[in-house]
Amino acid sequence: MIILHADSNHPTLLKQLEAAGHYNVEAYEQSPQEILENQHLYDGIVIRSRFKIDKVFLDAAPNLKFIARVGAGLESIDVEYAEKRGVTLFSAPEGNRNAVGEHALGMLLSLFNKLNKADRQVREGLWYREANRGVELEGKIVGIIGYGNMGRSFAKKLKGFEVEVLCYDILERVGDHYARQVSLEEFRRECDVVSLHTPWTPLTNKMIDRKFINAFAKPFWLINTARGKSVVTEDLVAALQEKKILGAGLDVLEYEKGSFESLFSEDAEMPKALQELLIMSNVLLSPHIAGWTVESHRKLADTIAQKIIEHFKDL
Repeated sequence: MIILHADSNHPTLLKQLEAAGHYNVEAYEQSPQEILENQHLYDGIVIRSRFKIDKVFLDAAPNLKFIARVGAGLESIDVEYAEKRGVTLFSAPEGNRNAVGEHALGMLLSLFNKLNKADRQVREGLWYREANRGVELEGKIVGIIGYGNMGRSFAKKLKGFEVEVLCYDILERVGDHYARQVSLEEFRRECDVVSLHTPWTPLTNKMIDRKFINAFAKPFWLINTARGKSVVTEDLVAALQEKKILGAGLDVLEYEKGSFESLFSEDAEMPKALQELLIMSNVLLSPHIAGWTVESHRKLADTIAQKIIEHFKDL
């Protein structure tokens, strides 16, 4: 097959596909329009998040057999129309689930021990011990929303701590020995920590809003390594100010561009809610890098290469 690569990835992806007899076309510098104009030439396309693949794109690709996204989610693809056209879709949540689980745990421990605030203060010559007294994870109830590859990886990392782990998912019977699946009511009643591991869908869009937060029986800590648009920033800021949320670790933000490569356009005005979030000492931020490790870079490429090769091995 002739495979177009719209985004750069680990070199092993190209090498494995070539070794399996496929021909790679590297189009990292081409605009979406340039790629669109030549899409009829390709049997497959490999992307990350540089642009969306919509109905217009798919209609211009009559020979397209597959779309592979080197990442966990498929929200940049019109999945329903692609499947209607008989296009096979590949993603690679197995490739960065360990990285996401470790990042979520790191954020949680850093928040509990106020490490980001303490680090800044010491660098400024301030030695505030009492103001930086932490809390321990032991004895807490950690709740995971979305118990797939990422949620299960985080639960597995918590196995060595003396905590109870609950999970809530729209699918039934996904709980295991790492996390006990519960109803939303029990989840809201019990959790001290809430960690999001859901894909972006219409159901999860703006899911964590004022109403959702206020339904919890006690204040909780929030970790989001999933999708930024699942959390309403304005409502999160209000909850932090009202101490309904005790602290937040955010690897993703509501205002991210769809490519995930920048926060928002340079000429865009910074939203007031984001301005307030940035000055809060009980908020830890990172630029959508939870699944972005040296190891996951290769694992993602390996996973996609193996899925493509295995699926089309008999052609």
